[in-house]
Amino acid sequence: MISVLRKAFSNLEIETVGTLKAGLSFLTERGEGLWLAIIDLGLPDGSGIEIVKRLRSEFPDVIPIVATIYDDDAHLFEAISFGARGYVLKDEEADLLVSYLQRIERGEPPLSPSIALRILSHFQAPAKQPDDEAGLSPRETEVLTLLARGLTVAEAAKRLGLQPQTVASYVKVIYQKLCVSSRAEATREAIRRGLA
Repeated sequence: MISVLRKAFSNLEIETVGTLKAGLSFLTERGEGLWLAIIDLGLPDGSGIEIVKRLRSEFPDVIPIVATIYDDDAHLFEAISFGARGYVLKDEEADLLVSYLQRIERGEPPLSPSIALRILSHFQAPAKQPDDEAGLSPRETEVLTLLARGLTVAEAAKRLGLQPQTVASYVKVIYQKLCVSSRAEATREAIRRGLA
């Protein structure tokens, strides 16, 4: 992401931190001088959402942009509700990320296209039917369907246009929500739901 930032803003002084604790300390010491903060949600010691919240409450002039692998509704809407002013997916091509970030200077929010579509569909979709007691998101349902049809994580990722590690993280969440511990149990659940 650093090379993307350098390409998007050639004169920008870039500082990096790798943990939530370090990010919060940085804000305490040097938050006043910030213009832009690129925040990953999956930090080793917590969620980058805490940094987004802190920026909104103490440094409202700083532009917080989320750059992450998570493209699900839960992460997206939590980040936006706490003050993120952009949301891009790190696994996109570098040149595309550069163009998204450069929109900031025109007053436009940097959004990956799939994220923009997710936001639009969220507000256009009819009210959700409470038929999924496990609370699977549409993307999680897609992943479960593909796995139940026999696709590997890599094959499902290719089909969905995602990175394998992104799909693997969905699988973990699906297992947790369905209270299962194996692919066979997940497939049984998918069949019960009419997905396979």
